Amino acid sequence: MEELKKLNIDKSWTLFLDRDGVINKRLMGDYVKTLDELEILAGVPEAIKVFQNLFGKIVVVTNQQGIGKGLMTANDLKVVHDEMNAQLSGAIEKFYFAPQLATENHIDRKPGIGMGLQAKQDFPSIDFKKSLMIGDSESDIEFGMNLEMKTIMLKTDRNQTSKADYIFENLLDVSKSL
Repeated sequence: MEELKKLNIDKSWTLFLDRDGVINKRLMGDYVKTLDELEILAGVPEAIKVFQNLFGKIVVVTNQQGIGKGLMTANDLKVVHDEMNAQLSGAIEKFYFAPQLATENHIDRKPGIGMGLQAKQDFPSIDFKKSLMIGDSESDIEFGMNLEMKTIMLKTDRNQTSKADYIFENLLDVSKSL
């Protein structure tokens, strides 16, 4: 997609990534609770290296209602995120997560903008108009749109169309188009 290059992404840009289905294999009807359940998707480490050279910051924003359901703890999640970041050469600046249940409609839970506002508070240089959100669900895309980011939907069996600005197969394809 030639037009993705027209964004002129440089170190003033921030990359926001969803986690499950984007970085690691999504466990349908379950949650990645332990290290043995964590499987980084093919091509992701290579894509992240490209992103590191382009973007000033890379952050993860992820709904994690497994915590709210009592299936795991925030510490369990930290262990998984620490290992994920180790496998990605420490490229993730920070992981933001929303432990609330979907039924709570909490601002922190995507499509709510709470995790984005927290990232902006932690990193005041973040400019949402110079940010790119990559996800695999409409709530990811709506999160990005609610903050006026550019958005990319990764195709899955669950989504064939999207309101996203761009649609790609996977993170590696995105990295090759930049």
